[in-house]
Amino acid sequence: MKPRDLLLESFRAAVAAADPAHILPPHLPAPPRGRTLVVGGGKAAASMAAAVEAHWPADAPLSGLVVTRYQHGLPTHRIEVVEASHPLPDGRGEEAALRMLEMAGQLGPDDLLLALISGGGSSLLAAPVEGVTLKELRQMTKALLGAGATIHDINTVRKHLTRLSGGRLARAARGAPGLALIISDVVGDNPTHIASGPCAPDPTTCADALERLQHFRIALPAGVKDHLEACAAGHRADSPKPGDACFARMENRVIASASNSLESAARHFELRGIPAIVLSDCISGDAQAAAREQAALARALARRQPLALISGGETTVTLRPQHGRGGRNTEFLLALALELADTPAWAIACDTDGIDGSEDNAGAVISPDTLVRARAQGLDAAAYLANHDSHGFFSALGDLVVSGPTRTNVNDYRVLLVGLD
Repeated sequence: MKPRDLLLESFRAAVAAADPAHILPPHLPAPPRGRTLVVGGGKAAASMAAAVEAHWPADAPLSGLVVTRYQHGLPTHRIEVVEASHPLPDGRGEEAALRMLEMAGQLGPDDLLLALISGGGSSLLAAPVEGVTLKELRQMTKALLGAGATIHDINTVRKHLTRLSGGRLARAARGAPGLALIISDVVGDNPTHIASGPCAPDPTTCADALERLQHFRIALPAGVKDHLEACAAGHRADSPKPGDACFARMENRVIASASNSLESAARHFELRGIPAIVLSDCISGDAQAAAREQAALARALARRQPLALISGGETTVTLRPQHGRGGRNTEFLLALALELADTPAWAIACDTDGIDGSEDNAGAVISPDTLVRARAQGLDAAAYLANHDSHGFFSALGDLVVSGPTRTNVNDYRVLLVGLD
């Protein structure tokens, strides 16, 4: 099998290991004496809702609402699916979040709250707290993304600026039993960080949110500043903390994570006679720095037997004021190609949700002749990287990976393939 095809098949194997149609049904609870309300959000929300419907007893009451990214919806019959904006929130997501809070508040002790949570839910369920406008919330999100903030940094802020995150969905259920089924897209798989933890206790505070914004030197709009400062001073209620009574009957259960997908990809390579090592499922930090580290490892192993070096996690990109197009995966690959130089290696880097950043591709592939082909077309790889225009670079070479929305999300998938003839 050609190396490019092998890499693409391994990506599909990683995505398949996180397919809600297969992984969710074994975790479904028995129907309660009352009714079951399904709510949730994220890039996998529609496929999770469809999996619930397919396996829920026809005679058991089931209704609800989930919100997913535009073009990630699926047809459902009992659970309403709304599409909204990601990564910057919009009015459709705001309206859906407010409706969910109202629905949860109507549950009784014999009912069940079934929350379907996946990566992207923070933006898709972003109804601002009182005193903060949606425009201000979008401004904060955009500034944090551009500053290279990690998802933990961003969610620390969003938990204190939105009405449903940081355990507030659990609080809205007023003691009704609940189960949150979660597909993790964050390093560490802690439910408090996934989609900003709508059903999980929040260990962070408004003071922490202020500190993160100050760290990245982000100017605060009036509504954000007033809310966070009032909350930090104890004049407004903060998110529910560990030990709060609202979590007494709420379970948060992670049903899929990056580690499962990476192990599935490793088996894919080994079945084809190529040893595989899962380096880590939690690589974070600057995409170019991650590329330098993995290039050094590839250089050390390039003359040995064939080997697949697999990793996951979520890197970041700090943008210049004027920049091109691309996501963190293509940024990683372009930096990697430059670092490898004359070292023969193949690599793939894709987001398992099928969308790299805000682009229409999942990621890209590099080959031993990537830079040679680029020079033949008059493409200056270093200049493209400096301009953060990795999408333009790989598009010109025909090396983008376009999968379309996968309707799941366990973060980034990367493989370096070394030692091939």
